[in-house]
Amino acid sequence: MNFIPGWVRNYQKAWLSGDIVAGVIVTVMLIPQSLAYALLTGLPPEVGLYASILPIIAYAMLGSSMTLAVGPVAVASLMTASALQPLAAAGSPDYVALAMLLSLLSGGMLLLFGGLRLGFLAHFLSHPVISGFISGSAVLIAVGQVKHLLGVKAGGNDVFDTVVQLIHAAPGTNLVTLGIGAGSVLFLMLARKSLSPWLVRLGASPRLADIASKLAPMLAVMVSTALVAAMRWDQTAGVSIVGTVPQGLPQLGLPAVSMASVGSLWLPALLISLVGFVESVSVAQSLALKRQQRIQPNRELLGLGAANLASALSGGFPVTGGFARSVVNFAAGANTPLAGVISAVLMGVVIAALTGLFHYLPHAVLAATIIVAVVSLIDVETLRDAWHYDKADAMALLATAGGVIAFGVEVGILMGVALSLGTLVWRSSHPHIAVVGRVPGTEHFRNVTRHTVNTEPGLIAVRVDESLYFANSDALLDRVEELVAAQPDTRHVLLVCSAINQIDTTALGVLTDLERSLAQRGAALLLSEVKGPVLDRLQGTELGQRLEGRIFLSTHAAFEYARQAGSMVGRYGDPAAAI
Repeated sequence: MNFIPGWVRNYQKAWLSGDIVAGVIVTVMLIPQSLAYALLTGLPPEVGLYASILPIIAYAMLGSSMTLAVGPVAVASLMTASALQPLAAAGSPDYVALAMLLSLLSGGMLLLFGGLRLGFLAHFLSHPVISGFISGSAVLIAVGQVKHLLGVKAGGNDVFDTVVQLIHAAPGTNLVTLGIGAGSVLFLMLARKSLSPWLVRLGASPRLADIASKLAPMLAVMVSTALVAAMRWDQTAGVSIVGTVPQGLPQLGLPAVSMASVGSLWLPALLISLVGFVESVSVAQSLALKRQQRIQPNRELLGLGAANLASALSGGFPVTGGFARSVVNFAAGANTPLAGVISAVLMGVVIAALTGLFHYLPHAVLAATIIVAVVSLIDVETLRDAWHYDKADAMALLATAGGVIAFGVEVGILMGVALSLGTLVWRSSHPHIAVVGRVPGTEHFRNVTRHTVNTEPGLIAVRVDESLYFANSDALLDRVEELVAAQPDTRHVLLVCSAINQIDTTALGVLTDLERSLAQRGAALLLSEVKGPVLDRLQGTELGQRLEGRIFLSTHAAFEYARQAGSMVGRYGDPAAAI
């Protein structure tokens, strides 16, 4: 087995300049984000920097995306904080150790899923559920960061409690901190919306202008840090700053593992793994399509698993692929994961020699960076589209978002998944059942309520648009009985099976009972367009034997059989002769 990644074996010299430029640009963007997400997680600032070195290199060795930028992200950071806050004091050594253990568990689960080739798990969380989860998390994150903008102490168990505490704490707002924070929010929002068009008007290329607008957070960090240092606002105005950030590369080592900690963290680790995987794959796939590349979900599981194990090994917390950084990485010209490796090396240089530059960085600016980043994640468009197209999906989105806001991240996503699965089960247990007839002059058969069709006297043709199983077989039985009761002269009931992919044991019993019941009333059950795997399983069953000669390749053939049998009834007056 060749352990050297394909992109390394096939590397081309022409790709190097793009990878170097992208690596430098992503590093500039990653520094404030790493510090900000450490703040969001409740960890010391250096931990965010630690989580931005080895995880990137580990993903580059195993992941399948050429441009996905792995590292700390807002939603995973929120989920980490939610899991750890009940277990230890934020920022304490125990808290840091638990964050490492959470990353270790998440990485182990992802590697296990990758080894078992469970990449299809990406489809278990629907887009509306993910959208609702991210939107609710964005609200939760933004509200939780307002205290840093105001320079007050406030916190709560949920959004509503936090808002109440913020209102009570508002009279103690630090005006200098508010000025720094509000100014940073305004600058970052203007940069996000207007900086790129403004630079284009000045003559910059659209690509360069777009990248420059993404780097606005670093400019806010530099300017605010310089102002606080020059004016000594940390001492004269009480502005909260990052303070001393330990210099030096992280020490490698695994966290202490106890069964009690594992018991408390396995479910958050599973949710972080699933959400992070789905988010990463969606980002990676959208970028890969632009270059006619392909993403391998099972490789992504391995890459993200290795990244999280590397994060745990180097004192970090759970990481995943970030949308904004990946887009910047792509736009900056990254050709391979070497761009990420370069970014990791540069982050190592920052940690080893430049952490002193962050001493006077105000927490308010980091909070502003987080707020502006997450507000853009609130997905109103998906809610609007889902509401117009499928209100069940819209309700799943709202339930997930509302659950996150009211009860926290774990309860919220479980509510969304439960509602989505419940909707799926309800829909499959209430299948669409259509009475069909022949479109005049053709061999096509359509719903009698939607099209002008011809029907055969004495024949009821029913198409069920769902596989038959224990939850919906009675619905089919009830519908057929209702139709037969309304047409006492029925001689044949045809079940069009074109949409039936499976018939389980319960449904088989129901169909067998239906066939017997019809036979006792002088009518016959017919089947048409039965798929090969379904037909294979029917053979050898009592139903298959009783239906011998009455299973047809096409609905047209079944109609012809019923028409000819009907003419025999008319000729001889004996229904049995037609059956």
